[in-house]
Amino acid sequence: MYRTHPIATRLLVSATLAGLCAPANAEFLKDSKANLELRNFYFNRDFRQHNAPQNKAEEWAQGFLLRYESGFTEGTVGFGVDAIGLLGVKLDSSPDRGGSGLLQRDREAPRRAQDEYGELGMTAKVRVSKSVLKAGTLLPKLPVLMANDSRLLPQTFEGGQLNSQEIDKLNVDLGQVRQVNQRDSTDYEDMAITTGGAKNIKTRSTTSDQFNFANLTYKWSDSLNTTYGYGGLDNFYRQHFLGLNHVLALGEGQSLKSDLRFARSLDDGGSNVDNKAFGAMFTYGIQGHAFGLGYQRMSGDTGFAYINGADAYLVNFVQIGDFANKDEQSLQARYDFNFASVGIPGLTFMTRYLQGDNIDLGAGKPEGKEWERDTDIGYVVQSGALKNFGIKWRNATVRTGHFGNKLDENRLILSYSIALW
Repeated sequence: MYRTHPIATRLLVSATLAGLCAPANAEFLKDSKANLELRNFYFNRDFRQHNAPQNKAEEWAQGFLLRYESGFTEGTVGFGVDAIGLLGVKLDSSPDRGGSGLLQRDREAPRRAQDEYGELGMTAKVRVSKSVLKAGTLLPKLPVLMANDSRLLPQTFEGGQLNSQEIDKLNVDLGQVRQVNQRDSTDYEDMAITTGGAKNIKTRSTTSDQFNFANLTYKWSDSLNTTYGYGGLDNFYRQHFLGLNHVLALGEGQSLKSDLRFARSLDDGGSNVDNKAFGAMFTYGIQGHAFGLGYQRMSGDTGFAYINGADAYLVNFVQIGDFANKDEQSLQARYDFNFASVGIPGLTFMTRYLQGDNIDLGAGKPEGKEWERDTDIGYVVQSGALKNFGIKWRNATVRTGHFGNKLDENRLILSYSIALW
């Protein structure tokens, strides 16, 4: 099934006509670019807890991601269009192994995956000076709203976003999204809040059709920037975010990176959301090595609030867990190595271990605990006929105490990116 959102269609047609009918449209075409990404994804998750609804989730699929970005027409006001075409094709699945997030479920037989699914997303854009307004399909990457791209096809949103860089060193984003299309779906729908794990989040309604956001990032220097963000899911929660990123040079080939994050989430009239989330990650780099230590703490009546299906901008949001349950405290130890430092560019390795405890599971229940271990190894061909061909293996193990899933997971991802023009 392949669908196009009707609002996005009208926006794209209007912007395309404006661009092509303008007397000076050379930059509209000259600055355009298109890219095709082929993504082959194998996913295997074994459930280890007692009474699991299924033994494993195991599926294999091929994805096609076509991205197009036009330039802008010349003049004081420039018009342009962006488009993204997404197609997922089933290679292997079965009703007893479904639910990996790679493939869309069949409407009449929910346990069975469809043979294929897709989406055509379109975005109209207008530029004035150093400000760009976009309306249509969006893939936001902001602290309060991060589209998820961890499966075959990315999660997308429908709405409007203004990016302004009129003030030197200040980057401003303002906008609103109305609906979401999840990564394994072709349907735009209203948004919900994540309530899984042991977050203790309770709501009076199930969905909302309005998420407002704002983000300001100021670059004080090449090594220091600070961020303030606001996000509000109507009738669910309001969230304020503060962030600081700093890189301290320690000598030739050495640095210390500091990443500090704080978010305050409150209810918006239809939930019990009340959370303070603090996170800090410090990474020491020397040559191709990077050693990281992270700390994250939740406090308040609930865990951390964010839109269902989206990523959470937390230092301990990793491959499977978010370590954002009620009152949870968690630590992370991470090691990265870039083999370019020893003459093998394109080869990278990462491993990390996270442990969380002090999770409030409710009155009379024991303290919840969890840990996760992740390992990634990837290689991207740097030259020749297969330049930009990548292969990545991702492995994770999760164990929890008194709540949640216990699982082992492997993902094998082959990708090939082709610049069409």
